[in-house]
Amino acid sequence: MPKKYNISFGKRLFDLLFSFFALLFFSPLMIIIFIAIKLESKGPALYCQKRVGSGYKIFVLYKFRTMYENSEQQLPKLSQMNAYLKSLREEGEPVSLDECLDCKAQGKPCSPVLHIDGVEICENHYLRLKRGQVLQKVFFKAENDPRVTRVGRFLRQYHLDEIPQFLNVLKGDMSVVGNRPLPMYEAEFLTIDEWSYRFLAPAGITGLWQVRASEIHRPEERIALDNQYALTRGFWTDLRILFKTIITFFRFQKVSY
Repeated sequence: MPKKYNISFGKRLFDLLFSFFALLFFSPLMIIIFIAIKLESKGPALYCQKRVGSGYKIFVLYKFRTMYENSEQQLPKLSQMNAYLKSLREEGEPVSLDECLDCKAQGKPCSPVLHIDGVEICENHYLRLKRGQVLQKVFFKAENDPRVTRVGRFLRQYHLDEIPQFLNVLKGDMSVVGNRPLPMYEAEFLTIDEWSYRFLAPAGITGLWQVRASEIHRPEERIALDNQYALTRGFWTDLRILFKTIITFFRFQKVSY
């Protein structure tokens, strides 16, 4: 398990000042967003969810609600819309308990046979299936997600739903720049050494992956960028990421969050 990341005094001071003035600047807009959300659909305007940040620290993250209530319960029904799973299928990766193609081609098990939940399955096929299942649960991205409200689509397009997270920064849960904190059900799958380096860095509102999202096509590439930031983070790196984020925001271009 990675150790908790200790934020330097300079970074913490910057986070406090930047977040305070950001909330002050956006306060009139936040009032308008609050009213718009309440008028369109039932439920609280502010969405609170437990997230996992630096060193697997669990905290409550704040966002403006962009989905209808109980939308997370619909996620298993929407797996066919998951863009990451579509990518796996296009590349021939198995995502269901089908017969192993390698075993079928060879006419014998291609690897040691495992007995899991009363089912015989070769080790290679099992590992491929686990990889597909992990990616399905850890990353979900879909165009025209039916769970998202009309106001929510607008907020997401311009990243306005993220504004309340400056409160998280003031509380010390997050930093302005870092790796995105993951929901608990996602973080539990990213515990192996190859993936857990991302948790060495502070949780952040924006980060390296966000400003390079247009270059990313696979979940592994996103994890690699998170790991890269965790291992190479520094003042100038944070400044470049923040500068690119601000430019993108005011140009009203899409940045993934």
